[in-house]
Amino acid sequence: MYDRHKAVEYAYRWWNGRNPAFYNFDDIGGDCTNFVSQCLYFGGIEMNFSQYGWFYSNLSSRSPSWTGVEEFFYFSTTNTNMAGVRAKSISIENVDIGDVVQLKLRGEDRFHHSLIITKIDGRKTFDNILLTSHSYDAINKPISHYFVEDIRFLKVLNQ
Repeated sequence: MYDRHKAVEYAYRWWNGRNPAFYNFDDIGGDCTNFVSQCLYFGGIEMNFSQYGWFYSNLSSRSPSWTGVEEFFYFSTTNTNMAGVRAKSISIENVDIGDVVQLKLRGEDRFHHSLIITKIDGRKTFDNILLTSHSYDAINKPISHYFVEDIRFLKVLNQ
């Protein structure tokens, strides 16, 4: 069962540090999706150890969807298994804390940054939805802080 508040607590605990139980991917492509996956896992989502699942055991035993932005999107939006993160693309009006945001920043040719929503301060706008992340370590930064070319909101469906 996914506990959004526990996922946010984990994000607040580790936003500017690295849990030693997980490899730090900062120097090999970025740690953002690894961090989001950790938040979801510590929020109660069970790993999916299937061949194309969502899991992490160590650096050499992990799924691409645990650490890759596009791979996370594909896995989470097509996963029909009970194990592993399940999500769907939604509009900004339907986001909640514990949901995932992926950004395509200006000048980039693909989505390359994953963040977790840790606070919504009033109406659901780019100024009021606050994100926490790794790679560009940040806590409670509004979406408007980023130079966004495109954005997708992923509703975590695990219950």
